Amino acid sequence: MNEDEADLTIFPPPSRTAPAELYLISPQEVGGSFADRLRAALEPGLATAFQLRVKDVGEHDLARLAEPLQRICADAEVAFIVNDSIALAKQLGADGVHLGQQDGDIREARNALGPTAQIGKTCHDSRHLAMDAGEAGADYVAFGAFYPTTTKPSDYRPDPAILSWWATLFEIPCVAIGGITPANAKPLVEAGADFLAVCQAVWGKDDPKAAVAAFAEILKG
Repeated sequence: MNEDEADLTIFPPPSRTAPAELYLISPQEVGGSFADRLRAALEPGLATAFQLRVKDVGEHDLARLAEPLQRICADAEVAFIVNDSIALAKQLGADGVHLGQQDGDIREARNALGPTAQIGKTCHDSRHLAMDAGEAGADYVAFGAFYPTTTKPSDYRPDPAILSWWATLFEIPCVAIGGITPANAKPLVEAGADFLAVCQAVWGKDDPKAAVAAFAEILKG
């Protein structure tokens, strides 16, 4: 057991004062009919953030694809977050950026995007990385992958107790990510996740509106 895994069990799950919320992660393909699917997924009102995460597409083409999706999010009052690229987030006037451990510095993002931008940081299964992110000014930290996932395969498997530890000690929201479905989400909500980041559980379904609605009772904790 390493330092990040030790003594997590001493932090009991916090009592929820508000339901958890959904944080939608885009699929790789966001052209064609995806705008209609996004609009449908936002209709139940359970998602409060959408992250554009598309790999191996140039920023010019990605900016073009982003425009209708950003408008849909704005109309639904859902935060539009860009994955990895501070420059693209600034170009689009996005609501924020999500940074992996190798994708840029939180302070750099804050300087580029301003004080109101939502800046998130991937922290895997590490309390140390999460505390560093909080000290650097992150608006949220993301832990995971809690379950096996094909969206972004990961060898990290944090215990849900890390969510309880974070929620007990810090006010900055935490996001649970990785293979989350309506069938396995409940322990993460009960442990203290403020947001559930989901991708295939929504976009892998024929009816994204129904897929999102399936999380409704679970989010209440």
